[in-house]
Amino acid sequence: MDKSKHDRRRFDCGVPALNSYLRVMASQQAVKDNSRTFVIEDPQREEWIIGYYSLTMIPVDLGVLPEKLQKKHQSARSGGLIARLAVDRRYTGNGYGEWLLIDSLHKLLQASESVGFPVVVVDAKEGAADFYRKFGFQSFADTPNKLFMTIADIRASLG
Repeated sequence: MDKSKHDRRRFDCGVPALNSYLRVMASQQAVKDNSRTFVIEDPQREEWIIGYYSLTMIPVDLGVLPEKLQKKHQSARSGGLIARLAVDRRYTGNGYGEWLLIDSLHKLLQASESVGFPVVVVDAKEGAADFYRKFGFQSFADTPNKLFMTIADIRASLG
């Protein structure tokens, strides 16, 4: 995301917290090396943001993963996090959410080749968990709106 190019104030996904993050926090978090935010631009008006996602790392409590994964990844302590993912409501229903998710998974898979981590995590906003489940994410045992997918599953899906 380029704050000198992109009109962040125009973006409206209908969720105030996601709008606010893009407008206020995304650039600050990037400067601090806390996260990276990526956008899709409108091809007609490149300053308009169709959608965005932010990536970072997160500590993972293996005790809430399925037992098979706990045993396999017992020394792992972190995972990739899709911290935010949103599409401006003027562009919904056109597959941009799916494109953003797949692109974020590609980036995290690539990162996992350099810095090993076993899972990708997402904290789904209210009503969004089913979107992620459709792509193979599973809920953590203790929190239904916190979901994960293994890097192995991502690698198998994306090739």
